[in-house]
Formats: sequence, structure tokens, C-alpha cells
Amino acid sequence: MRAANSHGGSLGRRECDALFQDFIGHKSILLAISGGPDSTALLVLAARWRDAQKNKPKLIAATVDHGLRKEAKAEAAGVAKLARKLKVPHRILDWHGKKPKSGLQEAARTARYALLLSLAREMKCTAIVTAHTQDDQAETVLHRIGRGSGITGLAGIRAQRTRDGMQILRPLLGVSKAQLMAFLHKEKIAYAIDPTNADPRYLRSRLRSLAPLLAKEGIDAAKLSQLARRLYRADTAIEAVVNEAQARASRVSNEKRESLDPRLVFRLPEEIGLRLVRRAVNRLGHEGPAELGKLEVLFAALAASWRGGKRLRRTLAGALLDLSDDRLTIEPAPFRRSARKTQGNRG
Repeated sequence: MRAANSHGGSLGRRECDALFQDFIGHKSILLAISGGPDSTALLVLAARWRDAQKNKPKLIAATVDHGLRKEAKAEAAGVAKLARKLKVPHRILDWHGKKPKSGLQEAARTARYALLLSLAREMKCTAIVTAHTQDDQAETVLHRIGRGSGITGLAGIRAQRTRDGMQILRPLLGVSKAQLMAFLHKEKIAYAIDPTNADPRYLRSRLRSLAPLLAKEGIDAAKLSQLARRLYRADTAIEAVVNEAQARASRVSNEKRESLDPRLVFRLPEEIGLRLVRRAVNRLGHEGPAELGKLEVLFAALAASWRGGKRLRRTLAGALLDLSDDRLTIEPAPFRRSARKTQGNRG
């Protein structure tokens, strides 16, 4: 662990009340604490917020040891010591098993979430809290620009969402890393440094190294986070329109089939029509979710065929789309021979 460096910023009682308002109504909350500056600040700020409440929720902290760095055990022990001081129960969760040679960070994220979810259910928690910051949001937006994401993807990380029946809360999403480090420095609270955060082998590290250059051009974390908020607002509005359009365009909608009226689908604004088709493909396909670029190509082909009075049958993401003059039907596609064989082996 090391002491924080000085940097401007302030996080007082009023700011904490605003940050943790989504905690209200939860009786037991699991905090994901790695020991780095962001999550260490989360632990301290959340404990102080709890202590100021009349109806105090139970806070539980958990640190995942991925078994990838020798320093991890000492870092987890440092979190445990701080948690005891703050009167927050703490658990260390070990990621056992063979580690993949490729896609390690993604595998680690998946394992970390599985471990946290299991503990949250065991402790009867109704929310898991992570320490994603404004800087993380900015990196996510840049990453998704590079991937060619659409509006939904560029809306970035959600401050609140539900996954596997569990609420995921990110109260620090509007707070910069600099503010959190300034808080830790002021309070003389130590934190750990994970060297992999600066490892150029990982995309997030490479994006992080670009931040100073982008900031000089006015493309800083605050601006990118603002973009994400605005796109989330737009995405929410578009989804509301899609809900209304689906009610008008849908002829059959059940667990086996979706049947849409092409006279509506292909006369709507393209974004609305695309989303109607994507919903059905993602719901009924067995290889989803559908890639946006492939969906756009297919949608254009469907629209051209309908306007030309031609029938078209295509598959996408494990869904079969069958277009006739008066009906666009989406249903699960037959499993390919290789996929069918794999399914059989699983049994």
C-alpha cells in the first residue's frame, strides 16, 4: 500500500449524500473493493455515509484475489485492515482454477463477478457496488468508438442496472480519479497500485496513456462522460418510441416466433426499424447478441427486397428471418451441424 498523491478535489457530507442516494432502500449491500485508490475511496466514503444514516444499511466489503500477482494477498489484507477500522465486515474471495493464456482480463472480470454475485446472494445483499469512475466511463466510450458501437454502446457504463436479478450500483461514475486520490491524500489513507493498469499489453492501459493527449484537444474524461450521459438520454427516448412501434408492428410475439408487419417496419425511421428487428433476433437467436454492423447490412437487404417485392430468407446470430410481402417472421434458426454436435456433447 502507498499514500495518495496530492491533487485538487473535495468530497464532503453533502456530496456523499448525493453519491449514495441509490443505497437508500437496500438493507444489505456488497462493496467490491480491490484496494486501489478508487475502491479504497468507495469503502471509506460509503462507511461514512452509512454512519450518518438513521436507518443504517449493512455494508459488506469483498476483495477478489485472482491469483495473478504475488502482491495481491498483501493488498487484500490491507483492505481487510481498513474495513475492520471502518466496522465493515470483509471477505477475501479466491479465483481458483486454470487461468487462460488469452483473454485473461475478460476471464478475470467474469470470474470476479461470479464470485461477488455468489457472496451477495449468500449474505442476502440486494446490490453489488463497484468503484467505476468518470475516468473509467471515458475509457469505455473510447473503447466502444473503436469497436464501432452504436448509440446504446456509446451511452457507456450505467450508474445503475440489474444483472442476474442483482442490482449493480456505481455511485462514483461522475467522480474523477483525481478527486478520489485528493480525498485519500487529505485523509492520509493508503491504497495499492496495480502495475497491470499501466501494462501496454492491455487495451484499457493504452487508452489511459492517450488521455493527456486527448485532454489537450478538449477531449477529456468530463467531456466523454457528458457525451455518454447525453447518448443514454437519447437511447432511452428511442427505446420508448420502439416500444410504441412494436405494439403496432407486432402480429405474433411468443417464445418461438416474432412476426412483424413490414409495411410499418420499413417505413419507420431506420433506427426504429433496426431496433425492432434486433430485439427479435436477440430474443430468438441462439448465437446473439447480433453485431450492429451485420444487422445494418441485413436490414438494408430486407428493406430493398421488400420494396422490390421479393422474398428473402437470411440468418443472423442464430435467428432465421423470413420476409414476404406482408410479413417479416423471425424465429430460431436450425442449429448448424457443428453446433448440433456440440450441443449433443454437452448432454
